[in-house]
Amino acid sequence: MRAKIEAMVLYIHKEDVPEFKKGGSVVRNSYFWALRSIAGQAYRNRDWEYEAEVWVALSRMLLSFSESRYLGLSETILEFPATQEQIPDVLRSISTWE
Repeated sequence: MRAKIEAMVLYIHKEDVPEFKKGGSVVRNSYFWALRSIAGQAYRNRDWEYEAEVWVALSRMLLSFSESRYLGLSETILEFPATQEQIPDVLRSISTWE
């Protein structure tokens, strides 16, 4: 998932956030609700926002869903642009550079 950090807020690109699909996969819908539940802002057609206070929870959640192998790495790894100066330690285990 494409991500960036600005003013200590993590943004996940609107095209990369999971979608809720009525009657869809239980795992994917659970993933949607889990990510949405800790987001500061999670509006349709906008980047989702996560304040630094929830980064530990976000990291654990992404790692847990990644280890389950029900979702692909592209859905559970944060991809930061090469221009991002540094990836915070708390997010490093579930992050990479684009």
